[in-house]
Amino acid sequence: MLLVYTHNISPRLKYVFRHICTRVLGVKVDFTNTIESFIAHNSLKMSYTKQQLGSEFFIKSHDILFEQGLNDFDIHVSDWDNTKCFFPNGEKSAIPYDIFAASFYLLSRYEEYLPHVKDEYGRFMATESLAYKHNFLRQPVVDIWAYKFKAALQKQFPDYEFPEQHYSIKPIIDVPVAYHFKLKGLMRTTGGTVKDFFKFRLRDLYMRYAVLLGFKHDPYDTFKYIINRQKLSKFKFLFFFLIGDYSTYDKGINPNKRNFVSLIKHVADYCEVGLKASYFAIDDAEILKKEKKRMEEIINMPLKSSRQSFSRLNLPDSYRNLIELEIQEDYTMGYVNQLGFRAGSCTPFLFYDLDYEVQTPLKICPYHFLDYALLKEHSLLDKKKALGALIDEVKAVNGEFTAVFHNYTFSENERWNGYKELFNMILNSAQDED
Repeated sequence: MLLVYTHNISPRLKYVFRHICTRVLGVKVDFTNTIESFIAHNSLKMSYTKQQLGSEFFIKSHDILFEQGLNDFDIHVSDWDNTKCFFPNGEKSAIPYDIFAASFYLLSRYEEYLPHVKDEYGRFMATESLAYKHNFLRQPVVDIWAYKFKAALQKQFPDYEFPEQHYSIKPIIDVPVAYHFKLKGLMRTTGGTVKDFFKFRLRDLYMRYAVLLGFKHDPYDTFKYIINRQKLSKFKFLFFFLIGDYSTYDKGINPNKRNFVSLIKHVADYCEVGLKASYFAIDDAEILKKEKKRMEEIINMPLKSSRQSFSRLNLPDSYRNLIELEIQEDYTMGYVNQLGFRAGSCTPFLFYDLDYEVQTPLKICPYHFLDYALLKEHSLLDKKKALGALIDEVKAVNGEFTAVFHNYTFSENERWNGYKELFNMILNSAQDED
């Protein structure tokens, strides 16, 4: 166990030390503000305060972990070996930056509480982030800093054996609409037919009725392929089905359709199933509650995981609503148009509510890859190169690689050419570790 001496055992300090030490490095941590207890401890120990006590392992603390509320810090990002960091802390410190303060800034999404420009869906944009502006978005810097901290501790305590951590993957299948043509109802089918006809989309018109008459397979129905891939993997896939009401933004299948319910039940026999909350559920706790109840009736078990439609987050309200409904995990923390690490970490972490200054029970499982983000890469080779580099970053810190694909990504649509290969790259990356 690591014992930390500090002048103020604040909620922020306990939160971030437990993420870095316990979640990332697998080391238990405890805290004291009594010098006698600190001296008596005969294992890993360090001081985290303004002044070094003696010759102990010491990291000079930044004020952010002892404050309450928000402060618009003037942050200067600097190079540090093969990465970046901020909040420098002077020569006496065992490492040149206060990685705990910097990690808290990223994990708490401090910058998303400050004034910023949102996109047309009300989302925090990657281009507004410190990581994007200073070119470290594609590095899990919190985990990298944790391993630098570990290396410094090992130098001071060479006899201590750190637990071994392992790389893992979490494939996410997002299902905003299970079928392209099937189960759409008379009005939507008629409307689609008219649109296809007047826009001269004759191939779509042919496909629509070939599917409806049973001569062709629905292009979005890729569930058999995905389940077959699941059977060959030791890591559970996690499906998010949209079962909210039809709206301007959400155009899924009617959740009362028996065949749609059967599909969800079938998938749940092999994979984990969570709720893809609808666009309007993010702002309306009653809608979210209704959708949660609807999904629990389908899967016949308590709902554990959620993901927000369009990857929308409105901090802290979005997460407070999930906590209120006792949803345990959320998979919305990431960017739609950029690869990388929105919260700086590839290790799931607990949501810290900056308004209430409390660590909550909601586990945030950040994703680092969403299929749309690679469409800007022109060739399959470029896509593989970008994905491979991201996987290598996560492997280097024994993190969890979380990737979001959609069910239609595995269709024969030309737009998604090569995406099955990318999916297999991720699955194979975990097999390489065995």
